[in-house]
This record gives sequence, structure tokens and C-alpha cells, in this order.
Amino acid sequence: MAGARHLLQQIDISDIPVLFSTVIVVQSARDLGVILDNLHLSLSAHIAALCRSGFYQLRQIRPAIRSLTPDTARTIIQALIACRLDWCNSLLYDVPENLLRKMQSVQNAAARLLTGARRSDHITPVLCQLHWLPVQRRVEFKMACLVHQSLASLAPTYLTADIHLVSEYGRRLLRSSTDRTLNGSANTQQVW
Repeated sequence: MAGARHLLQQIDISDIPVLFSTVIVVQSARDLGVILDNLHLSLSAHIAALCRSGFYQLRQIRPAIRSLTPDTARTIIQALIACRLDWCNSLLYDVPENLLRKMQSVQNAAARLLTGARRSDHITPVLCQLHWLPVQRRVEFKMACLVHQSLASLAPTYLTADIHLVSEYGRRLLRSSTDRTLNGSANTQQVW
């Protein structure tokens, strides 16, 4: 992302002096439960840890799932799996599709465990039956909610300060004023 892989691997910094202390450089750091690596600032380590944790929880639930009522099983799976998939998922906007597929496999396994669907069954009807959005759509929904809250001044000021409709800037009413186009600090984005 920030440079060629062979150039990034040549960087060898072990500590950084800051005022009167020293910050030790580590391979990855966790902040609010999100893991970032030190070279690419990608979320691949975070997604790998999330998938490991999700599959571990599913393996722990599997023996007891038949003795639970459907509502109880759904509540437990949503509490242990869906909350992990949704935690800070707005950071996952525009990550590579192969990383989202890994998270989708966790959601698919949870849906199959909950409904008793076989691995060979198509997953889309199962997700529809459970009223679960696929991972990609969950991320898009979270971003849409954040944009809506920002436009309605319901979000924190650090979000609302940089998001405005393009039509708010003009003094005259133009044909484009009916567009729902955003003017953010980085670039202009079409909302809907």
C-alpha cells in the first residue's frame, strides 16, 4: 500500500524516541480490539484473529446446539458470532474481497449450525431465512448508517464536520442540487 514489499521489508526500526520516552516497534498492535500490522496497516491480522475466534466459538457451541431451543441457539450464536463480525466493521469498507470472504465463511458456518443446513446447501436462502445480511452488505449498511447520522447531525462532530451535501455549498439552485452527492474532505462521493 505505502510502498513496494521488498522496500518495506528493508526498513529496520526497533524503537522510536518520543520526548522523554521510547516507543518500541512491534509487528502488530491491538487498539479497541482491532489488530493492525506495522508495515501495511492492513486488517488481515485482525480478520485472521476474528475468524479463528469465530470458528473456535462455533466448535464450542456445536455439541450443545441440539439441546437448546431455536430462539436460545439463535441468541447465543448472535451474541458470540454476529457481534464479532460487526465490531468495528466500518473499518472493513473497501478491504480486499478475499479478506471479506474469510469472514463470510464464519457467518456461513454459524448459519449452517443454527439451521442444520448441509455444507452442500446454497447459503443465500439460509441467510435470508435468518434475516442476516452477508458480511459485505453489513459493512455497507454500517457505512450508510454513519453517513445518514452525519447528515442528520446525529453523529459525533468529528464525523459531521467533514461530510456535507454538494448542494449545500451552492448559492443558486442547480439541476445537480437534487443529487445526493457528498462532498467529503478527501473527494466527492455519490451516496444514493
